[in-house]
Amino acid sequence: MAGTLTSLSLIFVSIFIFSINITLPAVGSSNATSGRPLNPTEMALKKEKLSHFRIYWHDVASGPNPTAVRIAQAPSTNKSATLFGAMVMIDDPLTEGPKLSSKLVGRAQGFYASAAQNDVAYIIVMNFAFTTGKYNGSSISIFGRNPVLSGVREMPIIGGSGVLRFARGYVQFHTVNYNIKTGDATNEYNIYVFHY
Repeated sequence: MAGTLTSLSLIFVSIFIFSINITLPAVGSSNATSGRPLNPTEMALKKEKLSHFRIYWHDVASGPNPTAVRIAQAPSTNKSATLFGAMVMIDDPLTEGPKLSSKLVGRAQGFYASAAQNDVAYIIVMNFAFTTGKYNGSSISIFGRNPVLSGVREMPIIGGSGVLRFARGYVQFHTVNYNIKTGDATNEYNIYVFHY
């Protein structure tokens, strides 16, 4: 019986590999649809420019409508001084000024997770989705490490959409206000982004 199952497994694997070779064109072949050169002007891409702007990120963990909610944690998280293993989902307001009541310019949507056992550092994955001005309907994607207790931190911009399509660059940020009792925080973000 075991020999029959092994033979059947080999037959299925062989059929699977054979079917992949038949259905997928080789990279670089004339019938491949990926990897072909494109003309940027045909895609309406103009000259690349570098933009800088400053916004404020408000992480609200307290009150009746928190914008940062813990969604997962490891069994040992509560025993960890760094909350190692905790994950928080965010839909944080982005404002023009440092006060939460300042003009809303967008939302920071994504998550962060405590990723260090010996210091307070988070892995952050988020989109800044802009809702006003010339960036309305556009976004940038940020992915990086946030060593929370450092003064100025930096994370890369790994992409964008809308007016910020093909975005690349970095953000530098620092904590403006942190309430140890509530967990609420405000960070100032300076965004340096190349885009078309």
